[in-house]
Amino acid sequence: HRDLHSFPTRRSSDLFCNMVAAVDYAVEHGMDRRAAERAAGIILCAERNYICVNRFPYTSGHVMVVPYEHQASLAALPQGTAREMMDLAQRSERAQTELYHPDGFNFGLNLGKSAGAGVAGHVHLHALPRWTGDTNFLTVVSETRILPEDFFVTWERMRRALGVDGPSGAGPNL
Repeated sequence: HRDLHSFPTRRSSDLFCNMVAAVDYAVEHGMDRRAAERAAGIILCAERNYICVNRFPYTSGHVMVVPYEHQASLAALPQGTAREMMDLAQRSERAQTELYHPDGFNFGLNLGKSAGAGVAGHVHLHALPRWTGDTNFLTVVSETRILPEDFFVTWERMRRALGVDGPSGAGPNL
């Protein structure tokens, strides 16, 4: 299979819209959907939102819930989309608890560049498992993160825990 990055996807300047467009384009041009979602880091696709792995995580298991609709604020989202976002956050918490056994969680929305949003124009909810003492010197001083888990390992584990792939590795992505 071709790498997902080899497909032309710059339909907008928005990372989250392009992730979905890249998967759709890759599938339309012969790539297996699971392989395309894996390459993009999309764990689960629901009706109005999807869950993806954060490519620049603060902790192992750091995922995001992202609406398909491009909106800059939570208030601009339709109620059904916002409700589903919270439902998926709850599912993420249960899966992360089962997989990572954290001491706590951070769930957060950074709305706008001044609030720390890396992608300021597309609202998204971060879901991070946390452990006592998980902040280290490198993170605080140089914004360098050392993670014990690979991006694709997180994708596989979360996908299984969320019930996307059945025991055979092929299941519905609802």
